Amino acid sequence: MPRDGHGRIIDYLRISVMDRCNLRCTYCMPLEGLKFLPEESLLSAEEIGLVVQAATASGFRKFRITGGEPTLRKDLIDIVQRMRAAAPEADIAMTTNGILLTSMAEELKSAGLNRVNIHLDTLDGDRLRQVMRLSDLDRIMSGIEAAKQAGLTPIKINSVVVRGVNDEDVIDLAKKTLTEPWQVRFIELMPFGSGEPEEIAQQKGVPSSESKIRIEKALGPLSSLQTEDPSDESRNYKFENAEGSVGFISPVSDPFCAFCNRVRLSAEGRLLLCLLRDDEADLRGVIRNGGGVSEIKKSLEAAILTKPVGHALDQGIHASRRMHEIGG
Repeated sequence: MPRDGHGRIIDYLRISVMDRCNLRCTYCMPLEGLKFLPEESLLSAEEIGLVVQAATASGFRKFRITGGEPTLRKDLIDIVQRMRAAAPEADIAMTTNGILLTSMAEELKSAGLNRVNIHLDTLDGDRLRQVMRLSDLDRIMSGIEAAKQAGLTPIKINSVVVRGVNDEDVIDLAKKTLTEPWQVRFIELMPFGSGEPEEIAQQKGVPSSESKIRIEKALGPLSSLQTEDPSDESRNYKFENAEGSVGFISPVSDPFCAFCNRVRLSAEGRLLLCLLRDDEADLRGVIRNGGGVSEIKKSLEAAILTKPVGHALDQGIHASRRMHEIGG
């Protein structure tokens, strides 16, 4: 398995297939003024398959499809099939807002997808439309049910907690784990992109410790769950006799950089070495200059050796890309 220059095993690749999204979450994308990549700049399904083949040959064992919103990609099923063919034993998951999942879940499962993470910031329909603009709670819940029926499990629900917006809604989402086998994870808001519009720049995150106190005060104590994977970014808990679990992802208040095992591939084929920094390498250039699996593997492994030890938010260093350009 490939190791970076700090001795960490890097075996998890998150692949953005699209920088566009059908929602405009208030902390992620403004309603106007966005520019997206032209279609010819995106890696093709075949090119994504080559990268996965090279990563698998290097020792990667886990892949995640992200966006923007990946279900907007018309050849998504082809992408999943190529990834599965290139990595028959790997864990292949996808992060989605679930809006279009109802009609796709069965086909995605048949193509080789293992499971999904679904983004849902609140169970309050009116507030959902305020936060995840253009969203629809019924369609997301239908997508969750379709994923369940298709066997795209365990289902993880991702919620970004924003102060004064949905910070009180963590209680209702956590309560769902009492009766549903969901893994609900609350994520601290992270600073992205230089020159963000004011409506995004003014959004304030909530430390996970605060969310946990709020949940326990309303619903009772959470018991810590042990994990066999030290690279799991979520600190996971469970209510007594609950069907599901509650997790907290705390990149700002409790960074997990020391155990980071991942790199990211942007939709235009740039290998991003840290979510919150600009260190990257151009894999699309290798492919479109005639490089095959061997050359991609060499470039991938060379880039991994330069992966930084961690983010530098405490030094005021942020990634210049916006979240929808990175894929989370």
